[in-house]
Amino acid sequence: MNVRRKLVPLLVVFSLLIAACGSPESTGTGDTSSSPAASASTAASSAASSAASPAASASTEASPSGAAGESSPAPSAAAGGPAVEMQVAWWGSQNRHDRTIKVLEMFMAENPNVNLTWEFAAFADYWTKLTTQAAGGNLPCLIQHDYQYIGDWVKRGLLMPLDDYVANGTIDATDVDEGYLQGGRLGPDNKLYAVSLGTNTQSLIVDTQAWQEAGVEEPKPEWTWKEFETALTQLHDKTGKYGMSTSLDDNQVFKLWVKQNGGTLYNEEGTALGYDDDQIYVNFFTMLKGWMDKGLIPTREFEVSLGEVGIEDNIFVRQEAPMMYAHSNQIVAVASAVGERDLTVFPFPKQEGADPEPGNYLKPSQFWSITAGCPKEQADVAAQIINMFTNDLEANDILAAERGVPISTKVQEYLKPKVDPAQQKAFELLAYVEENHSELDAPDPPNSRQVIDEVYVPLMDQVLYGQMSPEDASKQFREQANAILSANQ
Repeated sequence: MNVRRKLVPLLVVFSLLIAACGSPESTGTGDTSSSPAASASTAASSAASSAASPAASASTEASPSGAAGESSPAPSAAAGGPAVEMQVAWWGSQNRHDRTIKVLEMFMAENPNVNLTWEFAAFADYWTKLTTQAAGGNLPCLIQHDYQYIGDWVKRGLLMPLDDYVANGTIDATDVDEGYLQGGRLGPDNKLYAVSLGTNTQSLIVDTQAWQEAGVEEPKPEWTWKEFETALTQLHDKTGKYGMSTSLDDNQVFKLWVKQNGGTLYNEEGTALGYDDDQIYVNFFTMLKGWMDKGLIPTREFEVSLGEVGIEDNIFVRQEAPMMYAHSNQIVAVASAVGERDLTVFPFPKQEGADPEPGNYLKPSQFWSITAGCPKEQADVAAQIINMFTNDLEANDILAAERGVPISTKVQEYLKPKVDPAQQKAFELLAYVEENHSELDAPDPPNSRQVIDEVYVPLMDQVLYGQMSPEDASKQFREQANAILSANQ
């Protein structure tokens, strides 16, 4: 197995069955009054844009440690010197906002000459705004990043390598398994452009009480797509509601479906699709369209009408559906939003057969990255913040593994006695997936967002609106996607 795709040894993940934090909720409100940008408004788009043009290229002054091979750590922000102003950006739920802001305020309290400002948004709005900032050369210094976009940003020269900060100890990786760092290593020199904020996997979150009240038996982790459809039907028939919430048509679910059918969405080189049989596409969208027509899941029209909504406004949280699609780390925010309801998490169903491919895989939940145009003084501070999120125990009491399994074994061990029920189930899911997972693909090709935004979503809309057959769409998807991906050769 490619070391780039191996995230964590089984024994480490197994030890995390009880390795989550149950610290009290942050009392922050998520108010952006101390930030230069308010929370981004709702958008109706189905997918985010990637950066359209690079920010100003980094000068030698922006190099993380000055001369090559320098081993001394960057000076602490609290060690004196001029005041440092720096901006931080991330996406996520209100729960994440509150926790993140509290840790940033803690950093400022410990480093009084540093003044941080921040902005946060829903996922799609976040990337749209970063695109504009990248084009204008005014990106925040420290940004939360995502595995599906990281390749594009590295190719465009938008991110700063972090290897020197790890080498000189500013970002302390002593307690971090190299497998956790591999997801952030890219480019021909395999440099570190991002530090993982946690590990997660795809999941289906179940409202246990709603299933019990409907008289529907909860699934087993080994369930199949046929059993999934049966559960959707029973839930719909007995409650009169959708069997689950929105987003089963998300490209990440299609990617999982392709993996379950023996392929990958993109080939290893990123120059074409990674599967040959168009029936894979046909079967996926035929299945979804059938479920929509039967009222088992929301229609595409309904989904688009909702726009880009956060977890707090998901119809699952509003008790209008008893199951939702999410990544495992999101259960912290979902549990906070639903209150006292009992939640359980399950892996995605498998295909029929004696030994089906799992589909689920372990991946970096999000990253911290430092943008290439960030001046050295601000970059040094950004690296110290990354270190705080990675290693500081008090900070992780607040963060509570909301972004996924912490990558530091020291933090993992510290959090063991602080587990809460929702996180316990998420960690159990991760342990199961470690035993039953498919390989992590290489980061998506640099122009993968163009494939999703200009090909996948428009064709999906036509199929799910009933304007095109899955068979015709599958051929067009291959032709148009490969035309775009061939530019990577």
